[in-house]
Amino acid sequence: MEKKRKLKPRENVVSFIPDGNFYYNKALQALDREQFDKAHKYLQRAVELSPEDSLILMQYGVIKMELEQHDHALELLRKAHSIDPDEPEIVLFLAEVSAHLGMSDEAGKYAKLYLELDQQGVYAEEALEIIDFSEQMKEQPTSDEPQDSEAVYLQEKARRMMEEGNFKEAIEQFEEIIQDNPDFWAAYNNLSLAYFYLGESEQARALLHQVLKGNFGNLHALCNLTVMAYYEKNKEELDELLELLVKIQPYSFDHRYKLGATLALVGRYEEAYKWLRSLQKRGFEGDPGFYFWLSHAAYFSGRKAVGKSAWKKLLEIDPDKDGFEPWAHESRVTNPNAIEQNREFIVEKLESKYRSDRLFGLYLLGKTVHKQEIIAHPGWIDVDEYSSMEKLFLAYALEHEFDAQDKSILPFLRAMEASDILYMQSMPISMPNTFLFQMWFVLCERALEENYQFKNPKALVAAVDYMYKSSRMKSVTKKSVAEAYGVTTTTLTKYVNELIHFLPGFDA
Repeated sequence: MEKKRKLKPRENVVSFIPDGNFYYNKALQALDREQFDKAHKYLQRAVELSPEDSLILMQYGVIKMELEQHDHALELLRKAHSIDPDEPEIVLFLAEVSAHLGMSDEAGKYAKLYLELDQQGVYAEEALEIIDFSEQMKEQPTSDEPQDSEAVYLQEKARRMMEEGNFKEAIEQFEEIIQDNPDFWAAYNNLSLAYFYLGESEQARALLHQVLKGNFGNLHALCNLTVMAYYEKNKEELDELLELLVKIQPYSFDHRYKLGATLALVGRYEEAYKWLRSLQKRGFEGDPGFYFWLSHAAYFSGRKAVGKSAWKKLLEIDPDKDGFEPWAHESRVTNPNAIEQNREFIVEKLESKYRSDRLFGLYLLGKTVHKQEIIAHPGWIDVDEYSSMEKLFLAYALEHEFDAQDKSILPFLRAMEASDILYMQSMPISMPNTFLFQMWFVLCERALEENYQFKNPKALVAAVDYMYKSSRMKSVTKKSVAEAYGVTTTTLTKYVNELIHFLPGFDA
């Protein structure tokens, strides 16, 4: 439930001898001061002194729910319900805690009873959500989790292997788990991801379809298929999956998180915000991934204050994410047609058989809001296959701090300075301007190979600009280009003569 729960004050209660009401009101005061530990202790004492007071029992149960002590909360709320079976709020909280414990039939029963008792109640919307959750769970005949705690432990161990990049070892572990627990669908989902990260997408998809055959409607499998369709640019499949996903109304924290993160990754920010924000309103203390996607979903759906607040929380947990904030390239995001925001164009360059194209793609990687998702894809960035030059470009895109005193990389740093000057002159990059950049990175590649020093970055940019324009327009003059860049015609001519030697097919 997304509404903030508050204890109900009791009016006209004057207590000289400490009893349940006395400690109940002390709990109220503590909550007003946000002293939650004290409120918990006062409510505990109130229940001890007034064990048959349904309101006190209910509020203590609510506190236990907030602390995620759902077993104890259920016990308290059941007792409160036995004392006062017609109190709608007790019934609603029983529905909620039952849902959290996976007791979907009980959750649905109590949610329906709540609507019978108070159809226009303040929690009517939440009751309908719980009923939807209960109905969805009826369509899933088996649990997503095994009873064997050892299997859960082994799965977490294998998942950590994946996070550390040990995909082959993780695959072996997941396959052993599945052999002993053939209905452990979470293990299938993780095994699928391990195969996907190794580039074996057909095997990954086959596993996900196996999950959906045995566990119809498995949300994690649907989300994983959606991510794969998105990365592989399978628009038809992606549209079909998204049409299904946006209709799903998950109740559990885990499912809301998975759905919200998936929708954010594929750019459905409005729907993603709904589910991720609902978790935050419920008091969910997320991991770095949660705040990363909440920030993106909020920012790109127009809720910039929430987005920046979520990013601040993320940096408290994971300072290494500094620089990946969604507004880092705000001035360029305003033009969605800019090449640096065209994920497909960048990926096409990264996958090109020509190194100069890949260098262009790596340079654009440092300018795009899609940086994180491109890096996360298992097939688009293949560091093991990169040349030393490509690794330098990747490091630059990822904002690695270079040692400016290292003379061996000074030519590269000057080349990047020239690239940035060219970019600042052209941003946002239009499709026609990509030909200028492609020419520049062809020259860059050949010049770096021959240890060219790139001594005057501004003059080099003027030179390549003149070379490009003069090949297309007869009216362009060295004087006009030199003046535009603040260099002399003599200097421009000098660097044109130097760069022309790096043109493909030039015969000195």
